[in-house]
Amino acid sequence: MDKSKAKAAGLARRQRRVRGKISGTAERPRLRVSRSNQHIYAQLIDDVAGVTLTAASSNDPELKQALKSGANIDAAKAVGDALGRRALEAGITEVVFDRGGRLYHGRVAALAEGAREAGLKF
Repeated sequence: MDKSKAKAAGLARRQRRVRGKISGTAERPRLRVSRSNQHIYAQLIDDVAGVTLTAASSNDPELKQALKSGANIDAAKAVGDALGRRALEAGITEVVFDRGGRLYHGRVAALAEGAREAGLKF
């Protein structure tokens, strides 16, 4: 197995392990973070009903124009802030954080910080 396949397999293994322990409800949904080389995405998911309550990404038209790039810490913080505002509008104040098997560092940490500053508790 080459390095890139081993890295992807490790990430998938960590994601499965985290999902075995973390679950979101309507009162306290799961804040799921995923990132690519060009963008960062966040969703609030009710795992009991199997629905996405709200979402934000650096690919959203309102954020895309304001951001220089969708793949940096500034973009991640803006996405976290947008998600936090949308969650508060939907009446959601507390979430469970799912970092998607990634380290709590860089863009993932910046998104969480932006969501906390917008008013989400986790």
